[in-house]
Amino acid sequence: MNKNFKIVLLFFGILFAAFMAWYFSSIVVYVLVSAVLSMIGHPMVRLFDRIKIWKFNMPHGLSAFLALFVILLVAIGFILVFVPLISTQAKMISEIDINDVLIHFQKPIASLQEFLIDYNVINANETIKSTLSSQIESMVNIATFSNIFKNIISATGSFFMGAFSILFITFFFLQDENMFQNCIILLVPEKYDSIIRNLLNKTKKLLSRYFIGLMLELLTIMTLLTIGLSIIGVENALIIGFLGGLMNIVPYLGPIIGCTVGVIFGVSSELSLGLYDQIGLLTTGIICVFLAANLIDNVVLQPLIYSNSVKARPIEIFLVIIMAGSIAGIPGMILAIPTYTVLRIVAKDFLSQYRLVKKITEKI
Repeated sequence: MNKNFKIVLLFFGILFAAFMAWYFSSIVVYVLVSAVLSMIGHPMVRLFDRIKIWKFNMPHGLSAFLALFVILLVAIGFILVFVPLISTQAKMISEIDINDVLIHFQKPIASLQEFLIDYNVINANETIKSTLSSQIESMVNIATFSNIFKNIISATGSFFMGAFSILFITFFFLQDENMFQNCIILLVPEKYDSIIRNLLNKTKKLLSRYFIGLMLELLTIMTLLTIGLSIIGVENALIIGFLGGLMNIVPYLGPIIGCTVGVIFGVSSELSLGLYDQIGLLTTGIICVFLAANLIDNVVLQPLIYSNSVKARPIEIFLVIIMAGSIAGIPGMILAIPTYTVLRIVAKDFLSQYRLVKKITEKI
């Protein structure tokens, strides 16, 4: 076959594959989520495989089912714990007396308005009071739908379809540890079989360590935030700790978002109770707890997860995340490290003659 024809055929093959991935994007997402869950669940499957009942080993299919059951229990546990907490938080926000809040903070609002007018931040005919009033009212109106998450879940059939699809695919990925990579190998020429298998094994090993480490990081941050906020007397410490820890899945930007959400939730609780004089102290306490937790994260947890699990230098990780964020925003930041890990493994196998590639892949 003519070489140029092969190149053209390969080009159109890649275009067709990209089109199919876009057209069936929901299915691609189900498969990728299932692959990640299976990476997290495989250690549990191996653990269950070692269990013996008298002289009989645990059936491998049952081990896969039990691992999936544990993952499902954890997900259901989070829903059962945190949906009522979110409903309670929404109810507290809806109980805020907007007029009373604006009257109590009338002097600080007036001073702030004069300052902003002096520096031409707002026009002289604009008032912060009206702006704050409309914003708080919109927040309270949204908050009155205290069961919004329950309504979304119950009303959206696609959610259940997606959840079922992910669980179904995950079970087979757990049962056959090599199924995902075997499906990929089917798409490449047979002469590259050993190379692709080696590449996929390396990728799987590093990504498994990364995702397991990431789960441990999120759970640790959630625990630290919840304990710290409980110590300083924040009423809704558990929900703030959960959301604040969950936001850490977004590198660098996540802690800022989490802290902002934590302050809003904490302040809204005090406003609903009429404890206006404690807002400043409470806000300072919440910020300090977030700073302490994220200091531990940056000094201890992230070096272990990012540097050791994916075998990359912290400066590499930082630059990759910043570039990914500028290209694709928050989703890009979340996917930056797994994508960079895969690219480094591919580059090491196919572009090892270049000094730059040797340098960035020397730890793999």
